[in-house]
Amino acid sequence: MIDSEFSDTPYIKNLFGILLGLVLPSPAIRIFVTFSSLFSKYLSFVIPFMIIGFVVTGISDLRQGAGKLLGITTLIAYLSTIIAGSLAYLMATNIFPKILNFASFAAVENPEKNLLTPYFEIPLAPMFDVTSAIVFAFIMGLSISWLRNRGEGQTTYNLFREFSKIITKLLSTSVIPLLPIYIFGTFMNMTYSGQMFATLSIFLKVFVCVVILHVLYVTALFTFAGGLSGKNPFTCLKNQIPGYFTALGTQSLAATIPINLECAKRNGISPEIREFVVPLCATIHLAGSIITITSCVVTVLMMNNMSYGIPTIFPFILVLGVAMVAAPGAPGGAIMSALPFLGIVGIASNSPLASLLIALYITQDSFGTAANVSGDNAIAIIVDWIYHKFIKK
Repeated sequence: MIDSEFSDTPYIKNLFGILLGLVLPSPAIRIFVTFSSLFSKYLSFVIPFMIIGFVVTGISDLRQGAGKLLGITTLIAYLSTIIAGSLAYLMATNIFPKILNFASFAAVENPEKNLLTPYFEIPLAPMFDVTSAIVFAFIMGLSISWLRNRGEGQTTYNLFREFSKIITKLLSTSVIPLLPIYIFGTFMNMTYSGQMFATLSIFLKVFVCVVILHVLYVTALFTFAGGLSGKNPFTCLKNQIPGYFTALGTQSLAATIPINLECAKRNGISPEIREFVVPLCATIHLAGSIITITSCVVTVLMMNNMSYGIPTIFPFILVLGVAMVAAPGAPGGAIMSALPFLGIVGIASNSPLASLLIALYITQDSFGTAANVSGDNAIAIIVDWIYHKFIKK
């Protein structure tokens, strides 16, 4: 996982994109559209390597005695993510039709019809898909962990550890610095097409609902964890405030881990559990992100009169809970990992609608990251209780 200076200025980039989209001629805007198109293909190519680079080393770092904890923590994190996504779907389908005016968006016609096209495109297919990368990462990670417990596998471990460093360098030098330009170009194109202000008027209400659900879900997690462990949930929530605001400001799970460990310590979580669960959940537990992504996806489907029933959305939520394991601790990591699976709901991963989702997600990613981080410590309380109650002898 990596940190990024991009998190400091996403709103400024988006504002400039909107303003310049109003005044620049189409030939100039198409330069940025061309860059966004090329960068989108590059991201699709890099994503499977991101999964392997981060997940293999994360799992292989687990040593003897961590097998049960890995299974328990992974199961709880996955269930929490799926529950959060399901709640977001229920909120979107029951509340959004009552508070949103989709007629303003419909007046813009087909959003893909009015967007500018790039000057040229370069075909760049990923070497393998994301599902294959996830399965491979889990197989290799668990196998390397098993070998290391037998005193073997160090060479293989070092190979993937160095590969992880390569991916981190790749992201910090060629992906994260260029991501603001990608978002910049997307907003310019949306503004030029005439859909920007209609879209923002809709999504502003969506984001308010999303943030409220973030807070309610994190509160429910701590209430459950406190009731199970005998800890005061309100005290635990109070102790979590520094972690929440650190994530809100940095927009990075990785940057928040040290602060989150201190929050876990204040909540009385044992050292062996907090030092295991908090970094692991920073990768596998993204309840806040799935709330945002599900809400935005359902809204986009509503906008375009596409199917958003349970048979369409629930499989997407189930897959997303696994796919986001690959999300790095950088702005937009969750939506980038979700990108290849948008086809499940009928949105092509390289379409303008996908670009719209990326741009809208990243503009408020800090709130999702803060919810993720806070939920991690609630899970740590639960795992700590299970460990001392049933596992530790």
